[in-house]
Amino acid sequence: MKVVILAGGLGTRLSEETSIKPKPMVEIGGRPILWHILKIYSAFGVNEAIICGGYRADVIKDYFHSYFIRNSDVTFDMKSNTIEVHASHREPWKVTVVDTGQNTMTGGRVRRVRDFIGDERFYLTYGDGVADVDIHKLNAFHEKEKSLVTLTAVSPPGRFGALMLHEGSNKIEAFREKPRGDGAWVNGGFFVVEPQALDYIDGDSTVWEQEPLRRLAREGKLSAYRHEGFWQAMDTLRDKNVLEELWARGEAPWRSWQE
Repeated sequence: MKVVILAGGLGTRLSEETSIKPKPMVEIGGRPILWHILKIYSAFGVNEAIICGGYRADVIKDYFHSYFIRNSDVTFDMKSNTIEVHASHREPWKVTVVDTGQNTMTGGRVRRVRDFIGDERFYLTYGDGVADVDIHKLNAFHEKEKSLVTLTAVSPPGRFGALMLHEGSNKIEAFREKPRGDGAWVNGGFFVVEPQALDYIDGDSTVWEQEPLRRLAREGKLSAYRHEGFWQAMDTLRDKNVLEELWARGEAPWRSWQE
C-alpha cells in the first residue's frame, strides 16, 4: 500500500517558519516533520509515498533530490569534476512529489494524484501531524469495518494543567498535568481509503473533510478508529516546541523505528 500525504497548505498559523518553506518541511530535531511521518509509515512496511505539494513544493522536491548527498560522507574532487560517496544511510522509500496547485483544496489534491495511486487501497494523512498509531491495526480495523474510508479519531490533550479542588472548600487538593480534552473525538488524519472513495471528490475546490466525508458518513461508509495513544498536530509555534522538546528528551512517542 501507498501513503498519500497532504503537504500543500500555506501553514499561516506557523508563519514564523512557513514564510520560506511549506509546513511539512518545518524541522523537529533537525528533520522535517514530513521525514518523521515517512518514518512512522516505513516502520510498518509502507515505503511508497505520494506527496501532494502546493505552496513551495519546490522546497520538498529539492529536499529529496539532495537527500542522498545530505546523508552521506562525500568527497568533491573539483579538479576532476567527480563526486565520491564514502558512506550513506539509505531509506527504502519511493517518493513521488506532485505539485497539486497552491490554491487546491484537500480533496482536490487527492483527486489530482489519482493516477499515481492506482486502483488500490491507500493510506492518507496530513503532512503536519505525528502519532504512535499502529498502522497494521488501523488497516485490520478498516478491513473488518468494510467501509470506504476509515479515519483515526483522537481526543487531544488539554492545553492547560487542571486543579483538583476539595469539595466544599477553596483548598487545592492536587494538580493534574494536562488532562485529556473535553471527551470529544476529532479527526486525527491517518486515514485508510478505498479507491472508490475518490469518486466522492468533485474537483479542485472540494474540501476532503466536508462534503466527501459527510456524504460517506450519511451513507454509512465512514468508520472511526479510536486511537487513545499519542497524537499531536503542528498547527502553531507552541505545538512545534512541544514536539521539539519531546524529541530532544528522547521521549517522542511517535518514534516507532530503530536507526
